[in-house]
Formats: sequence, structure tokens, C-alpha cells
Amino acid sequence: MAFTAKDVAKLREQTGAGMMDCKKALTATDGNMEKAAEYLREQGVNIAAKKASRIASEGMVAAYVSADGKIGALAEVNCESDFVAKSDPFVELSTAVARQVAETDPSDLETLLSSKSVVDASSTVTDLVNNATAKIGEKLSVRRYVRFAVKSGREEFYLHMGGKIGVLLEMQTEKDLNGNAEFVTMCHDIAMHIAAVSPKYVAPENVPADVTEHEKEILTVQTMNEGKPAAVAEKIVAGRIKKFYKEICLVEQEFVKNPDLTVGQLVADFAKKVGSAVKIARFTVFVMGEGLEKKVDNLADEVAKMQQK
Repeated sequence: MAFTAKDVAKLREQTGAGMMDCKKALTATDGNMEKAAEYLREQGVNIAAKKASRIASEGMVAAYVSADGKIGALAEVNCESDFVAKSDPFVELSTAVARQVAETDPSDLETLLSSKSVVDASSTVTDLVNNATAKIGEKLSVRRYVRFAVKSGREEFYLHMGGKIGVLLEMQTEKDLNGNAEFVTMCHDIAMHIAAVSPKYVAPENVPADVTEHEKEILTVQTMNEGKPAAVAEKIVAGRIKKFYKEICLVEQEFVKNPDLTVGQLVADFAKKVGSAVKIARFTVFVMGEGLEKKVDNLADEVAKMQQK
């Protein structure tokens, strides 16, 4: 498969590697982007983590947690402009959608949109969206949602930059700790940590076996390319896998508010203090507009078009 200068530039943007390294990688892998990134790592080239999908649409991620802290939801609602995304009517609509998810537990997006609104029994969620569209003057749409519920524990959310990033975290506990202010604060701080550090999994045991094996393969080739003896390569790879887990697993990461502790140690210390089992069960992160493309207007082109008319 042939590749172009644009492909080289794209690989450089994704990896942070030098232009010549990217060209060499694409040549070695017959133009395959994914394999080229792996090739760079195998050769020991320092590359940045692959960038997340382009953030292109406008809107916000809204959140809602029930009064008892046991049900939580995130919902992404999109609009056309950042100005509208920050407006009170749009924020109210988005929050209402998140509350709808939490209180009705819809099976899919279609069910959510057709359900009777919990804030206005005379309207469906689609009616709310259509009414807001008419009022605001922009196309609005509900894109996705997630809902967590726990029998004993807490659902906590954190919204960053007015809903550009939304985190929903589930903590499981042996006894009800929702009345414990320190517990509530810890949950919020961990949710904030997730937004800041972007872990992919809760703990090493949650990492799929194929993901670990794939990483081991890359690290093994990288280690051998460094000229390390085969007898010690396995130990070196094992150490690098531990580092890999620290990068992607929440409980292994240094806590942003106290780097002397890992997130796992923070939770363990609190559990010991209150005499109750406390566990990070799961989390999810929504990045507003992730994976959606946005129309980019070129002012010079627009002016040229106007002059042609």
C-alpha cells in the first residue's frame, strides 16, 4: 500500500516522532498507519500517546446523581455553536436528559427519546429537544448516555470545563458511607483525577489479556532491538509491563492531589480508617464531541465565493 506526504504528516502528528522516522516506519510497514506506530515503538523511538479522536462538535456532557447517591448518569447533548452550549436553556435541557436517564433507565437512545419527560409529564424527551431547538434556533440532538446503579456505595460525577469532559465513577462499599463527608470528597477527587489523567481501566486485572499480550510483544521487540541479552529481556519486559499498568490503570496511578499515594492506596487507607470494604468498581468518561467531525469555515474561501456572485 502506497503512502503520501500527508500520511507521513499524520503519523507524525499522532506519534510525535520525527518526520524521517515516520517515513521509514511507513515504508517498513507498507503504509499501514497502525503498524507504523507499532514499528516506531519497537525501534525505541519516543512517541506520544495516540491522540484521541478529534473533538469537533459543540455541546456538553451533563450529569445527574440521585439524592441517595446510588444512581448516576451522563448524557451528551450536541448543538451547533459553543455560544449555545454555554447558554442556560441548553444546559437545562442537557441536565434534564441526564436526569431522565438516571430515573427511567432507558434500554436504548430511541426509548430515551420517546419516554415521557420526568420534568414535564405532558412531553416526551423528543418534545423537549424540539421545543428547545425552536427556542434556541440551532439543531440540537441527544447523542449518547450511560447509567450506573449500585446497591451499596456511591455514584459520583465530575464535569470539566462546563461539560467538555464528563466522568461517572462507581464506588462499592460494605456499608452506606454516603453520609460521610470524607468519603464523598474522596469520590469526587477520584472522579476529578480520572478526568485529568485519563486511565483506561480500574486495575491490572481489568486489562484484557490480548491488550497485555500485544504490549508484551511490542516491548519484547523493543528490548531485543536495544541489544539486551535474551536471558534478561524477559525480566526487563516484566518491569516495563508494570510501568504500562501504572499508565493505564486507575488504582496504580499516582493520585493527582497527593503523588506520594497511588489511587489504590488512597482508597485502602480510607477503608481501613472507617472499617469498611471500599472498592472502585468502574468508571466511564465522555469527551464532548469525541469522534465527530466539525465543519471548518475558511474565511478567505467564503470571501472569494461572495465576490464571484
